[in-house]
Amino acid sequence: MKLLFIALSLIMLSSCVNGKDLNYSTLAQGETLKDAATQVLDHSSWNSLLKKNVDDKGFVNYTAFKSDHAALNEYLQYLNDNGPTKTTSINEQFAFYINLYNAATIDLILENDIPVSIKDLGSTLSPVWNKEHVMVSNQVFSLSDIEKGVLQQMGDPRIHFAINCASFSCPQLQNTAFTATNLNSLMDKGAREFINTNKNDLTDPANPKLSKIFDWYESDFTNTGVSLIEYINKYATQPINENASLSYKDYDWSLNKQ
Repeated sequence: MKLLFIALSLIMLSSCVNGKDLNYSTLAQGETLKDAATQVLDHSSWNSLLKKNVDDKGFVNYTAFKSDHAALNEYLQYLNDNGPTKTTSINEQFAFYINLYNAATIDLILENDIPVSIKDLGSTLSPVWNKEHVMVSNQVFSLSDIEKGVLQQMGDPRIHFAINCASFSCPQLQNTAFTATNLNSLMDKGAREFINTNKNDLTDPANPKLSKIFDWYESDFTNTGVSLIEYINKYATQPINENASLSYKDYDWSLNKQ
């Protein structure tokens, strides 16, 4: 029992996230995002890398991406040098942290010789999400710090369809960079694509099978007062019943490679 307690304690410690040293804003209750008229940060190099190495279904040609690893690192350095400040608009913040998460995840895969699964880069006691790998303003953070410590706190659950964990069951990696000017439109696109693809099975409206993302992060989707089913039906082309019996699909952690 003592060993079990120690093991559980280590897992809890490894799950701690830290976004307190990062600047971000939080949406007010009921506040919604709109595409901004202008943008400040330049994500064009990341956009070019995505167009070149990611197909329209979000699968990545990691082997080809190896030849662009230096360009990817230049973009990550650009983000490191241009971290959000207290005056950065919330659209710029969302675009920054989403792109940072996605670019750093690909960098992690390339640095580790393209594993079969991103989870192979960690363990139960030390998951890959807690690996300090992400630089912002010359401080090092983990993917969990960015996702849980920042993006989840910002108040728009569509971030779960925008960030990609390099796995088959994840929402697809958009092959367009997020910017302040396309943020809302691209987040909506990601939500509709994810909910209406085979990552979920809505063919039986009384007994849909959902991605485990809706189980893991249910409170994010319902924190505005809507039920999980109501949230899904905002985007579903085939709505599910109000009193549907929900179950969840197995999550495939194999690499999202072409």
